[in-house]
Amino acid sequence: MNLPERTGSQVRFGIALAVPDPYAAALQAARAGFGDPLAESIPPHVTLVGPTVAEPAEMAELYAHVSEVARRHRSFELHLRGTGTFRPISDVVFIQVVRGIAECEQLERDLRSGPLEQPLRFNYHPHVTVAHEVPDDALDRAFSELADFEVTYPVTGFEVFGHGDDGVWRVEHQVPFDI
Repeated sequence: MNLPERTGSQVRFGIALAVPDPYAAALQAARAGFGDPLAESIPPHVTLVGPTVAEPAEMAELYAHVSEVARRHRSFELHLRGTGTFRPISDVVFIQVVRGIAECEQLERDLRSGPLEQPLRFNYHPHVTVAHEVPDDALDRAFSELADFEVTYPVTGFEVFGHGDDGVWRVEHQVPFDI
């Protein structure tokens, strides 16, 4: 995983739609079963703003920004179904977002403005990673074994995750939509 370097007292965070339990537990167990070294460190999620660093003094402005973005969005249904991959560009297998794509794209665009404006390495593509940094045979197994995965659930807000010194991503703030 490419993480931006922290210097001094900077904090590392990301913004995502957490997959709720029991689906999160099932996907995390599957990811661990494929041998993914990050399975226990990264809860299943749909990224909105990837790993970012900021000075502690900037966090109040960032939280005001994400709260304002949340106030402009409505709850929606997220439908995850089947697998996809970024191979050969990137050795990743993921669960596809098949409904809620437009809402994810709009959230990502709105969040990535103002104090969170930053260039992207790749075009935004909402998904839930289930295998990364594993051998090809494990990627193939992930693609095959989760091909029938399907779940729909309501999204009523998003989460700000903090990246701890222990390398684990944890929800630090839940940001509900206003409507």
